Amino acid sequence: MNGVSTALIVLGLFFLGGVYSFYKQKLPTGILVVLGIGAAMSLTAGVLRLDVWG
Repeated sequence: MNGVSTALIVLGLFFLGGVYSFYKQKLPTGILVVLGIGAAMSLTAGVLRLDVWG
């Protein structure tokens, strides 16, 4: 596991925390969707960069 994949996974988890926090604050759905998409993309990129696939 290298630094870039770790950073992407941590960023994705941070975005997921933001989605949860914004949901609890009853913010607009558009913000939740954008943050959720960003979290999913960051987590996916981080997992795909792991060297367990090759």
